[in-house]
Amino acid sequence: MVHLSKFFAVAAACLAAPAVAHPGEKHDPHVVKREIHARNAAAAYAKRSLGGCENSLHARELAKRNVARRAQKVQNLREKRGVTSKSQKWRRDLAALEKWEAINHNKTGILNYSPATPESVVFSANTSCILTPTITDGPYYVWGEVIRENVKEDQYSDGVDLSLEVQYIDINTCRPIPGALVDIWQANATGVYSGISESGNYAADGWDSTYLRGIQQTNEDGVVNFETIFPGHYEGRATHTHLLTHLNATVFPNKTLEVDTGSVAQIGQLFWNEVLRSAVEDTYPYTLNSQPVTSNEDDQWAKLEADSAYDPFPEYIYLGEHLDDGLFAWIQIGVNATADYTDNSYYSIAAYHDADGGHENADDTFVGGSGGGSGTASSGSASGTPSPSASA
Repeated sequence: MVHLSKFFAVAAACLAAPAVAHPGEKHDPHVVKREIHARNAAAAYAKRSLGGCENSLHARELAKRNVARRAQKVQNLREKRGVTSKSQKWRRDLAALEKWEAINHNKTGILNYSPATPESVVFSANTSCILTPTITDGPYYVWGEVIRENVKEDQYSDGVDLSLEVQYIDINTCRPIPGALVDIWQANATGVYSGISESGNYAADGWDSTYLRGIQQTNEDGVVNFETIFPGHYEGRATHTHLLTHLNATVFPNKTLEVDTGSVAQIGQLFWNEVLRSAVEDTYPYTLNSQPVTSNEDDQWAKLEADSAYDPFPEYIYLGEHLDDGLFAWIQIGVNATADYTDNSYYSIAAYHDADGGHENADDTFVGGSGGGSGTASSGSASGTPSPSASA
């Protein structure tokens, strides 16, 4: 196991927060308030459930495996990228937090660990993240993406490399959820989603594009890994990464999922702290993104959903001294494996991708209108050029 010298601390810790706010959505504010209250109550219950078994034998053994796996992953990534400089560890003191939307991440202190500090201090953080019931998956979910770990493609995927580990724990059993199929999708560095070609988000290659989308299946420890980039921002939303979890879905030999099989047990988003986002967006090609930035605090749905029971930020580290060396981030999510949002009116499939390419879902009833992920990606650019009308 690698010893990674001098660590600093600042930053992020837990859960895929489940909300989205898209310009054009129309919701009764009183209904939304009731839904948020119900979700927060569910989160508090789930947190207590996980907390009651965190000292069990299987939980302690899982925690040990988590530390070893994450440390080994970082060592492998550093060796693969030829990184020999010191690795920076960013971490936040969760004890001082009451609501994540009130956090100013710039105020967190610097922890000066010695070179002998064990990896368990860095890689053990889970914070029992709880995913509450979801409102909507947004207007850009595409069914039919390929099962693959590396979702970066030759075009439109330039940016700060991010290796992301997500671990799913069943709140009913406090055990990992193996065999779950997890979708990931996000905007690229200039704020453009692939797979969608409509007002607000004209991706290069249109409906046929697939960059920064993919599916992975959780292993025996409930873990999936994705090789992606740090997501870009777009007008009206804080920077985020989408996740959606299928249970008992049928997988075709071509490594895609059969439509309408299994359950949708989780729909959520990861948010990213402002210090990291600002640092990333000072680099190319994020500097090409001219859209207004929305902070975590100003993201209307994310802020309203926050509760002291959870905090929607992954832990992360710099693999080396600089962002050019890439990032490793990890998060543990508590999921109610008996839940199924397949028939929920907020579960929306915007498009399908199959052997014939991408196709718009003409029956999509998403209530957010046509606004979306922002931007037009020109076929000649590295990552696409955002349009002036952004909404997602």
